[in-house]
Amino acid sequence: MALHFDRAEFEGRIVAARKALAADGLDALLLFAQESLYYLTGFDTSGFVFFQCAVLTRDEGAITLLTRRPDLEQARRTSILSDIRLWYDKEGSDPSRELFEILAEKGLKGARVGIELRTFGLTADKHELVRERLAGWCELVDASHIVRTLRLVKSPAEIAYVRRAAELADQSLEAMLATARPGAFEGDIAAAGSVPILAGGGDPPPSGPVLGSGDRALLIRSATGFRHLDPVDQLILEFAGSYRHYCACLMRTVAIGRGNPIQRAMFEVTREALAAMTEAARPGRPLGEIDDAHRRVYDAAGYGPARMSACGYSLGALYRPTWMDVPPMLYSGNATPAAPGMVLFLHAILIDAAKNLAMSLGHTIVLTSTGAEVLSRLSPEYTVCS
Repeated sequence: MALHFDRAEFEGRIVAARKALAADGLDALLLFAQESLYYLTGFDTSGFVFFQCAVLTRDEGAITLLTRRPDLEQARRTSILSDIRLWYDKEGSDPSRELFEILAEKGLKGARVGIELRTFGLTADKHELVRERLAGWCELVDASHIVRTLRLVKSPAEIAYVRRAAELADQSLEAMLATARPGAFEGDIAAAGSVPILAGGGDPPPSGPVLGSGDRALLIRSATGFRHLDPVDQLILEFAGSYRHYCACLMRTVAIGRGNPIQRAMFEVTREALAAMTEAARPGRPLGEIDDAHRRVYDAAGYGPARMSACGYSLGALYRPTWMDVPPMLYSGNATPAAPGMVLFLHAILIDAAKNLAMSLGHTIVLTSTGAEVLSRLSPEYTVCS
């Protein structure tokens, strides 16, 4: 199986990760985040739901992966990994034993060892096994930021995948809008949106879609129970195009049957807010200024109580259960400086519970040397599907 990046790019990423370890005074890093494994080695699996860990040392030794037998060929055929160790399922199995043996083999007794804690790949029970096994033997330090920080700014090869994901997202939106009409079944709309992504060589997105009509249009998360659209209705669409696991998101709220003057006014201010947010995304400026622009437009128009307290987040190569690649989150006061190569999803959301109306717009941008490039070719519009 071909790697999705040149081997030299993987090697450069590993060198950068080792430099970050040295800068933090760490001798090794326990990689539990599947995103980290994909980024550093190409290893592509959903097996992170079980105990799975790779050991990256500060020296130039090979990365050692500890995984289950079902992922042996997965690791061999999707990655640059060469040192793959296995643990086996049995009554009372404790893979922290095998991990301890690897660390001892690498001479890490008494060392300062980083561990990725902020990841769905390390649940509390797995962490407890590792913590108890290594207590007093080495010093464990939360180093969730090491690879995460490196992943924040994308290479040209990564951005090419993000652009393809954005193309698929546009096609998905067009397919869903063509299917949305009074009486349409939400499940048929969602199914129509998945076809261009999969047929275009993309991946099932790691979350969503968030798709709902009627009362469900006010929900920010996915919820089970698709329904048929009413003759006059509203429909929220928030979803990701995904290509080689890199995500690009879009968000829209459309009217069904006929437009609503109140909702149209909500659209106009939301479009203004999204434009102001996009303008505020400038290299060298704090990411929190994007949310400052979001708040400024909504609050001046009297929509403060209906808006959210954050307005987006970073995107990248993600695995279930989310496409939200945080941190960073876009909230007022976030001092993280924007940098060329960052990929961000900006969303502006209004929820008027009293009137049972929603309005949302969102698009994915890539930061350039001068500002923000919107990756969607579809301009925000107040769409009425009839």
